[in-house]
Amino acid sequence: IGTLQNNGSAVASTNGITMADQWRRTAAMTITSTAQVLSANWEQVDTSGQGTIGSSMTQSSGIFTFPSTGLYLILVNQGFYDNSNDSRYFEFKIDATINNSSYTTQSRMTSSLKHISSYTYSMLTCNTYFNVTDTSLCKVRFKAESQNNTLIGGDTAFNESQSYTFIRLGDSV
Repeated sequence: IGTLQNNGSAVASTNGITMADQWRRTAAMTITSTAQVLSANWEQVDTSGQGTIGSSMTQSSGIFTFPSTGLYLILVNQGFYDNSNDSRYFEFKIDATINNSSYTTQSRMTSSLKHISSYTYSMLTCNTYFNVTDTSLCKVRFKAESQNNTLIGGDTAFNESQSYTFIRLGDSV
């Protein structure tokens, strides 16, 4: 979409979403009562029909780096399940750093799981805005913990009970 100049020619717009990217976990992981960084088994979505706008996020050992400065919306849908235990709490966090060193929790969601039979499933959503002023210093990671050992899913073919979405909304504030 562009704007129309006085002479009738179109000029590309600099407004609107210039980056949208989605990631997922490729394998199940056991979450314990000690908060863990989700550090392995990541991939950018690549299922037919899915896509990315602009430059992609990058990640190393679960630390995500932004492709450019700006204000980002980070949306996480995370499922968890168990086949034998109740879990009074399952906690998920989006942690961020603005100095590439010390992390603070930007968003935290908590849920619980009441085992009924076979596998019992639950889902939570966690989101935040993050003002990326320097791509070498501003990064995010995801952490989880659970009262009893609980599983989170993963698959390479589709977003199985989890997705991690990054959308650049505009310039840094």
